Amino acid sequence: MTFKHTLLGLSLLGLSASGFAQTLDRSKLPVDAPAPQIKIGKSETFTLPNGLKVFVVENHKLPRVAVSLVLDREPLFEGDKAGVSSFAGQLLRNGTKTRTKEQLDEEIDFIGADLGTSPTGVFGGSLSKNAGKLFELMSDVVLNPAFPQAELDKLKKQTKSGLAAQKDNPNAIASKVANIVTFGKNHPYGEQQTEETVDKVTIADVQAYYNTYFRPNIGYLAVVGDITPAQAKTLVEKAFGTWKRGEVPKPTYPAPAAITKTKIALVDRPSSVQSVISVGYPVMLKPYSQETILASVMNDILGGSEARLFNNLREKHGYTYGSYSSLSGDRLVGRFRASASVRNAVTDSSVAEIMNELKAISTTPVTAAELKQTKNAFGGNFIFTLEDPQTVANFAINTARYNLPADFFPNYLKYVDAITEADVARAGKQFIKPDNAIIVVVGKASEIADKLKRFGDIEYFDAKGNPVAAPTAAKAAPVGMSAQQVIDKYITAIGGKEALVKVQDMTTLMSTEVQGTAVKLTRKDKAPNKSVLSVMVMGNEMMKTVSDGQKVAMTSRGNTTSLTGKEADQQLVQDGLFPELHYAANKVTSTLDGAEQVDGKDSFKVKNTTPNGHVWTDFFDATTGLKIQTMSMQKGPQGEVAQIVGYSDYKDINGVKVPHQIKQPMGPMTLTLSVDKVEVNKGLPDTDFKID
Repeated sequence: MTFKHTLLGLSLLGLSASGFAQTLDRSKLPVDAPAPQIKIGKSETFTLPNGLKVFVVENHKLPRVAVSLVLDREPLFEGDKAGVSSFAGQLLRNGTKTRTKEQLDEEIDFIGADLGTSPTGVFGGSLSKNAGKLFELMSDVVLNPAFPQAELDKLKKQTKSGLAAQKDNPNAIASKVANIVTFGKNHPYGEQQTEETVDKVTIADVQAYYNTYFRPNIGYLAVVGDITPAQAKTLVEKAFGTWKRGEVPKPTYPAPAAITKTKIALVDRPSSVQSVISVGYPVMLKPYSQETILASVMNDILGGSEARLFNNLREKHGYTYGSYSSLSGDRLVGRFRASASVRNAVTDSSVAEIMNELKAISTTPVTAAELKQTKNAFGGNFIFTLEDPQTVANFAINTARYNLPADFFPNYLKYVDAITEADVARAGKQFIKPDNAIIVVVGKASEIADKLKRFGDIEYFDAKGNPVAAPTAAKAAPVGMSAQQVIDKYITAIGGKEALVKVQDMTTLMSTEVQGTAVKLTRKDKAPNKSVLSVMVMGNEMMKTVSDGQKVAMTSRGNTTSLTGKEADQQLVQDGLFPELHYAANKVTSTLDGAEQVDGKDSFKVKNTTPNGHVWTDFFDATTGLKIQTMSMQKGPQGEVAQIVGYSDYKDINGVKVPHQIKQPMGPMTLTLSVDKVEVNKGLPDTDFKID
């Protein structure tokens, strides 16, 4: 009871609040009230003859009903067809034998419902007056999936596009490699979906997965909301009574190999200016127990929002914008992971501080303030989740799935409230193992490897998680070589100055995909530095950047912004037609910044700076002289990040070599642009480059 409510109670009893205040010691904080038992609602249960277990929780506060179906199968190792269960889960929602996807969407929208599917279940919600229709639609999805080939083709295309975008994402690489080195590629939690496994999945595979695992005898169905058990039973029997039971396999897997000592798994990204760090290991922690709650509280003190890792690496040292940890229970095997993204120069220092905090959670006493703050956060989050009927449905299902005491979830806050500082220290000793961890680092090996050796033996991996040899250093640039010599060799390699100056304009048509959606790009360039880039999605222009040789403007979703300074230089100086020909006129200063390997090729680095301070670095193949990469630093929400554009597949166009594959960053993704057509000297008018 809060002080405000206490005063209210006194006034109702006819006592003076001012008289009470005379005896109140304001130097002491009020004592927290004991944690309450949460009233979630008792579930009524019954089981259909086919084995489907049903739980009904009445709650008539709102005229809504939520339904959740969970299939309790074991984790699956899918091998060379990794991803088949994911496709099956998505395709359930993409049409039935009686309804197309469009018809299904229309009927769901008409009653204001929602309906979602996954590899292990179906969930939905609607107004209680439409519960009958909701059950009808869910039954159709579960019992009569059509698995259209066209929809599978679309999903495979979208998936491959997403996988391609992840190839150059250091966070995605770190997660992938961490799973592989922790669990192994032949474990459900270590196997990886690839473009090759996606290609191998067929409709027959999807149908086989459905036939094997979508069985009512491993199903748990929860119905929560404005409905009586009798009403629910009638609807469930009608919707799922004909669902046929079947034998469901229960595969077993060996436990992950014990980590006897800390070691480093290093993925070399020569272009990285930041390192992604992930410290982790498997944990034997079963889900849904008082031990799990204690472990979660301990982990939140260690690596939650604004907790010890955060306060150390960000607030105290300024190494990163955030450092966090996670600790999850699992019936098969749980996992612990602590992570951060940091500058190259402080990679080893950041690893040291992470390891220090892991050791400290079991040796440095938790303060009363830390524990209270975490308990309050847990309580607030738990109560907030109760507003979602699906949460209550999951409580009912998980109580049965994991054979929990009936009062486990109602007493959740009591379990949290009972945790002491000593309990947290005990959990730290039990679950945090800094001396038995794998430290995955994705970063520039030439700058960070030697300093990381103090933490353990280093093993190198590629971005796919395959062991590789340690990278070799790039050959040094010949003594006396200058940036201008490198640039001159590049100009010669793409055709020579005489051929380049004959090109007065160039139109380049490019295409790519973003999550399965086709994107068309048109770039027009006119000597010396006029350009326009248009990005089209589904026939609509999403973005346009125009340079008239003096000014630069960008239009996005109808809003036009003028670019100035460094941003304008990128268009006017760096991205013009053969910009290297005009460096002198634009007062660009170029310096040779050494040698480096890019995708296994020796290259020379040329650092370029404009009078406005715009800086970028070009990488030229040491053998062919061709430009293979450009890197510049861009400000992002977490500080400066490297923006890397890759060039390959040069082809001759009217005597000039033009790259026909370009890797272009877009937010967290990297798009691969294919050049479909190049037109030269078509007489582009100046009006094409006009800025209104």
